[in-house]
Amino acid sequence: MISKVEKKVERDLKRKKRVRKDIFGLPDRPRVSVYKSNKYFYAQAIDDVRGITLSAVSSISKEHGKKLGDTTEDAKVLGKMMAEKLISKGITRIVFDRNFYMYHGVIKAFADTMRENGIQF
Repeated sequence: MISKVEKKVERDLKRKKRVRKDIFGLPDRPRVSVYKSNKYFYAQAIDDVRGITLSAVSSISKEHGKKLGDTTEDAKVLGKMMAEKLISKGITRIVFDRNFYMYHGVIKAFADTMRENGIQF
């Protein structure tokens, strides 16, 4: 018998595959992938052609100077930081990869803040 956790993992994997099948990051338009745990929020810009991470931010890093968690306010701070990092590297267009998360709450706050700071997607 399949447990609830196994069902959730299987469902999330199916959703992730469905989202990722049409998303691919290029050097001039990288894929920005997000991940959230129960405590922290992470995002990274990935060039899928070369298989490298171009830029990354997380609420666990000390770059922002204060302790951040996984709230929408923290996601806004991280969205601004990610936008600044990408613009400093000359990247203004991205492909947004929400993984298996629904587009609301923390994910939406992060994406909207990146748009407000000059990133197009």
